[in-house]
Amino acid sequence: MAEINVTRGDPHDPEATALLQQSHALMQELFDPEDNHYLEIDALCVPEIHFFVARAYGKILGCAALANKGDYGEIKSMFVDADARGTGLADALMDQLIADAKEQNLKAMKLETGDLLKAAHRLYARHGFAECGPFGDYEESKSSIFMTKTL
Repeated sequence: MAEINVTRGDPHDPEATALLQQSHALMQELFDPEDNHYLEIDALCVPEIHFFVARAYGKILGCAALANKGDYGEIKSMFVDADARGTGLADALMDQLIADAKEQNLKAMKLETGDLLKAAHRLYARHGFAECGPFGDYEESKSSIFMTKTL
């Protein structure tokens, strides 16, 4: 794998937008509409959300977003191009999200993910996340898994 470079990015960058659209299409394919909690691209472009891109081979191959919720950060997006999975991009993005949350003095990180996304569950567990109950505006759902990590 080429060197991975994770930086702040713009969801409207055409490469980032394409990844986000792939992510949304996958979620729509796997889950019922009421069980999709992703943010639209414009909603990722607000000051309280830090959006990151992972580049390798000169291309954006992954993206992730962290929303500052006051006392915790919520991972709102995490996606790696199918051809780049298993190369360390997701781990690099997760390391950046954790570092960013610590820089913002957040006490914890939380996320909601789909029950079918087994590779994502393994990624989050590898980085110290544990299952928890719903948080924020989320309600219990058969297709949702909630996770948290104390910083």
